[in-house]
Amino acid sequence: MRIVVTGGAGFIGSHLVELLVSKGHEVTIVDNFSTGRMEYIESVVGSPSVRLIRGDLRDPQVALEAVKGSDAVYHLAANPEVRIGSQRPDEIFEQNVVVTYNVLEAMRKAGVRAIAFASSSTVYGEAKKIPTPEDYAPLEPISIYGGSKLASEGLISGYAHTFKWSAVSFRLANVVGPRSTHGVIYDFVNKLRRNPAELEVLGDGTQSKSYVHVSDAVRGMYELFTKVMERGVTYEVFNIGTGDRVSVMEIARIVSEEMGLSPRIYTTGGVDGGRGWIGDVKVMQLDISKAARWGWSPSIGSSAEVVRRAVREVLGVGLRA
Repeated sequence: MRIVVTGGAGFIGSHLVELLVSKGHEVTIVDNFSTGRMEYIESVVGSPSVRLIRGDLRDPQVALEAVKGSDAVYHLAANPEVRIGSQRPDEIFEQNVVVTYNVLEAMRKAGVRAIAFASSSTVYGEAKKIPTPEDYAPLEPISIYGGSKLASEGLISGYAHTFKWSAVSFRLANVVGPRSTHGVIYDFVNKLRRNPAELEVLGDGTQSKSYVHVSDAVRGMYELFTKVMERGVTYEVFNIGTGDRVSVMEIARIVSEEMGLSPRIYTTGGVDGGRGWIGDVKVMQLDISKAARWGWSPSIGSSAEVVRRAVREVLGVGLRA
């Protein structure tokens, strides 16, 4: 298949591109390199099966150039920083919602009829049912980022039903692993490198969430999207995560232990009832039984083990954390 990956030079996108190439697909990578890095895709760029477009999908012409002649799109391009929403909501709207609309319109004009979207667990907000299934309602995001992902899901569903496409939204837990450039592991490693004696934890320390390794996340996206297309399903939603969650204090201990340090760990107390930042969901655990019924499950089923492996990968291969 001829497949487009928006955000293909980013953390998750670059891993997905590598998987797609290994499966024999022709891949077009579209990235503006605001967070993506050329070093992440060096192993595939130059291959006759890979095309790279350096461009900003806020420009509709870039989107149209990217999707022309393709069979399917994995849409991962987005601003991933949940925290900036309270300061710069316009950036989240433009880079997440407007970009999604541009991709969908380009697909409609080019006759491309299949899309997989990297959504987020943040669409659930503070769910009252834990673990949270895909049919949980009402969906009440508490961050601009979460709202942008839910808005994008709605647009994708609308286009899929209107134009008879196959589409899927993947509500991802916190994805970690090599090449990650934001998130709690990134923050903790950097803080301890600056000051090995103490580690600040944002919030009141009670936050507890699911984590999934990037290798499991991209495998799930590939396997499940393939089945959605093969079955001719118009629109589907899947949670992608692990079967448990891990607290931010446990993550602090894991990072410290893997770095061979014994810092004083303290919390800031947080904002808005102990959150790390405005819009921070304090408890998140996804119900992944639906994905399991479709044949996918994570190879690393424990969030704590996912975190430990990710820390070791960052430290062991010398990646900048």
